[in-house]
Amino acid sequence: MTFPSDADALFGLDALGGPAAPDRPAIGTPFHASSAARHLLPVRTVYAEPAAAASPRGREVLARFPAAEVVEVASHWRIPGLHGNEDNVERWVRVKGETLVLGERKTLTTRPNGRSADFVAPGPSNGCAMACAYCYVPRRKGYANPITVFTNIGGIITHLGRHIARQGRKREPDQCDETAWVYDIGENGDCSVDALICDNTADLVAAFRQWPTAKASFATKFVNPDLLALDPRGRTRIRFSLMPAADSRLLDLRTSPMADRIEAAADFLDAGYEVHFNLSPVVLRPGWRSDWSELLRHLDDVLPHRVKQQAAAEVIMLTHNQELHQVNLGWHPRAEDVLWQPDIQQEKRSQNGAHNVRYRNHVKADALGALRGLIAAHAPWLRVRYAF
Repeated sequence: MTFPSDADALFGLDALGGPAAPDRPAIGTPFHASSAARHLLPVRTVYAEPAAAASPRGREVLARFPAAEVVEVASHWRIPGLHGNEDNVERWVRVKGETLVLGERKTLTTRPNGRSADFVAPGPSNGCAMACAYCYVPRRKGYANPITVFTNIGGIITHLGRHIARQGRKREPDQCDETAWVYDIGENGDCSVDALICDNTADLVAAFRQWPTAKASFATKFVNPDLLALDPRGRTRIRFSLMPAADSRLLDLRTSPMADRIEAAADFLDAGYEVHFNLSPVVLRPGWRSDWSELLRHLDDVLPHRVKQQAAAEVIMLTHNQELHQVNLGWHPRAEDVLWQPDIQQEKRSQNGAHNVRYRNHVKADALGALRGLIAAHAPWLRVRYAF
């Protein structure tokens, strides 16, 4: 099977002066100190709320990027020249790598989910250094979507501990888990990338290790070897997002190559994680059935039995957004050739009023049925937890 090269996937677009070959750091050196990590996050500017910069976590972040200019801001949500600046569209990828934001998460709310997880936790970050063309997070930020690190991780963990205690033991199995309450800790970011910046992800993994009635869960498109040392003891579920190589080359910019994500599954299982997969997003375009068949056959060929035995998958059809469509036309119009297809899409107004589009009901139903058939034919061991 042909997978995207590192240049296509891990760094993409030459926006940072050309991709450097990812390396393995010297023995005993954390991955976040490697040239690959520095190339993904060549941070030049840190916008910081004063309290966030002065906190222990904020000082940790600033120490990791000592050459960065620190700019004081009143709010991580309202940064002049960054948010709402149309000129940033042309610098979409560069902003993601060269800019960080430090803030405190003011509202700590855990809300019910019931699909991927039982609950969505208040996440430790918002935004991402990767540049997936379909990502929904930028819709709220306006022309720039760098990582915002929330430095009050202690408050987030305290909130979660109280929420988990109130739930008691799970009384009956559901599609999220047989016995544990599952909390999605990375809804608006990628916890694997966050771990290149600070210990927020490590602190959450350690916290869930102590909570026998709950599991953390996060999806990722980035293989960070530093996470292998966190000793989750089965209390964190990592979900590697997968899609055909042709889609990844076009849409999953600055992410780890698909082959690396698949190869990492066994390593993460052996390190104590529960390993699932997100087949996401499923993008309908000519040849999609053939390419998904090839991917599923590859999974069946290369994954060891111990991974297959515990694996499950989420299938998520593409949802796109009118405003993001316009943004993408400014920096990556080729992606819109497959993401924006009015002939087979319909509008879906989200709860926050955004103009989203998804595949028409009958188109989506037919595609989900076809993909379930492909899974049954080529990877029958892969249990589908839910399809949406």
